[in-house]
Amino acid sequence: MIEPIAYRKKLEGKSNAHLISFNDGKDYVVKYFQPGFEKTLPNEWVSYCLARYLGLPIPFARIVDIPQSFSSQVPELASMDSIPYQFALTYIPDCLDGHQVLNIPKITNSNELASIIVFDYWLYNSDRTRKNILLQEEEENAFRLWAIDHAEVFGTYNWQSKDLEQLPAGLIESATHQIMASFIEDEDQLFEQLDVIQTIPIFLIEEMVSMVPDEWMVTKEEKKTMVHSLLIRRKKVLQDLIQKFVNKVYRPIHDNEHSL
Repeated sequence: MIEPIAYRKKLEGKSNAHLISFNDGKDYVVKYFQPGFEKTLPNEWVSYCLARYLGLPIPFARIVDIPQSFSSQVPELASMDSIPYQFALTYIPDCLDGHQVLNIPKITNSNELASIIVFDYWLYNSDRTRKNILLQEEEENAFRLWAIDHAEVFGTYNWQSKDLEQLPAGLIESATHQIMASFIEDEDQLFEQLDVIQTIPIFLIEEMVSMVPDEWMVTKEEKKTMVHSLLIRRKKVLQDLIQKFVNKVYRPIHDNEHSL
């Protein structure tokens, strides 16, 4: 397992994220466990595993162990709960978030945007704000889009099992989804991604959830509920949600473009 070598800074936001350099030569955004936000790390890890399998544009992530001997030397970390294992996402330099780019003329990986939208509806990520995308300029006025921050999938960062049994089945209000939809050339891309999600083997979803470290205090029953929620939502809810998104969001955006 890689080891931390230098603390860089605390990052903005409520996710208790810190930029730390490791001995593999990379910087990582490390999220620590914190009371009141108990499901942040499990949410991030399960989302990452599923998103990675589906080929979403997300930075590489891993579970890391920050030794107490390291944390105790950093004022910002000294008071942290010293449970083993944190969630670490590779830091991508020279990026702006969606709030910092007022005009986005071109997305170079527009073929991947449908996968983010369908994924967000599957896991009920209502927190896909402009702050939770990164825009990496690859050429003048052309950006690669990365999806980050899945702390609030399943509706919240401190869900209970009963919450997962009654996740909302309506449209998610997201200006960022609307921006992404405007760059998707064909609505069939959304339904194609839906089909891919339906093919993920159940045992693979179970395995991904089972890999949540015990130290993150997710009970066996809660892990079962996570799996059950994912299976029920993709089987009984997701198709209708994506059709609603196409009817209410995607088509009006593109109809307006064609009328201009």
